Amino acid sequence: MSSTITIALDAMGGDKAPELVVHGADIAVERMPDLTLVLVGDTAQLEPIVAGTKRLRQTSAKIVHTEEKVRPDDKPSTALRHGRKSSMGLAINQVAEGKADGVVSAGNTGALMAMSKLALRMCPGIERPAIASFFPTLRGESCMLDLGANIECDADNLVQFAIMGEIFARIVLGLGRPTVGLLNVGSEEQKGHEELRFAASILRELQVPMEFFGFVEGDDITAGTVDVIVTDGFAGNIALKTAEGTSRMFSHFLRESFKSTLITRIGYLLCRSAIAHLRERLDPRRYNGAVFLGLNGIAVKSHGGTDAIGFANAIGVAADMAKFGFLDKVKEELSVLHAVKEVDNEKKVVVS
Repeated sequence: MSSTITIALDAMGGDKAPELVVHGADIAVERMPDLTLVLVGDTAQLEPIVAGTKRLRQTSAKIVHTEEKVRPDDKPSTALRHGRKSSMGLAINQVAEGKADGVVSAGNTGALMAMSKLALRMCPGIERPAIASFFPTLRGESCMLDLGANIECDADNLVQFAIMGEIFARIVLGLGRPTVGLLNVGSEEQKGHEELRFAASILRELQVPMEFFGFVEGDDITAGTVDVIVTDGFAGNIALKTAEGTSRMFSHFLRESFKSTLITRIGYLLCRSAIAHLRERLDPRRYNGAVFLGLNGIAVKSHGGTDAIGFANAIGVAADMAKFGFLDKVKEELSVLHAVKEVDNEKKVVVS
């Protein structure tokens, strides 16, 4: 990293916190030596774990003390009322107060979204936040949004998601000009509801560093037809859960097949390296780190049941977004969208 990036961690959030968070932080600072971390949680629990790490204890990592935490079963409304002094709330405030460039938590998703939205506010020009994450594909990796934050979306929401998604793909996946597609029930222009078709018409006219592909279908997600898949949170969440379930089913069938006979067990021994490569390719830790795009600050949600490597990857996503100026790029490209809208409005006035 060319300049220091500071990431605040909700050290008490997640199934295996705080050990998971500290060990993930230890891996992250090995990968990114200039990274500064702020661990928010119970000092009595954190200090002994930090002292036992190889690298984190040698850095300028700071601990912000609190004994309060958001519970996994807390409703967002409960977290908003009572969680301001929790590890999650104080970690988010590190970003809101300009003391950190981003926040990462493996805690309660609904609480993190609600508290981040309240503390960080929305990015100017964005109406709703969207949850974005990665998918493995036949061509590499792609990102998809929204994955559950917004059940219904209008055309403007989808266009804003497309802009945020292509910037996210450029920064995190390193793509120069990402291809973007709108998830639909068919690829033909007349398919889908009116909001989808209207969003497509706007995206075709935008002069931003993306290539709008058009409509894509469900099987295009894993095919890697486009780099960014845009949809509403209803369809996106179903696609995400279907993909996760399919992956687990495939892994189960594969294990059962190799156990079935002596010959298949011998076959397993002969192809262990190929299976290890497949396991690495589909390892969910590689894709850990769902991002709340649209907030006026960087907030990353780690899977609550991940391990230290997965949590370190989530920290890396937040650090990359901060390092490469994600928020500034969003604001810059939204100005292009607003200019197009102003021209359209002027045309409507002239016609009327």
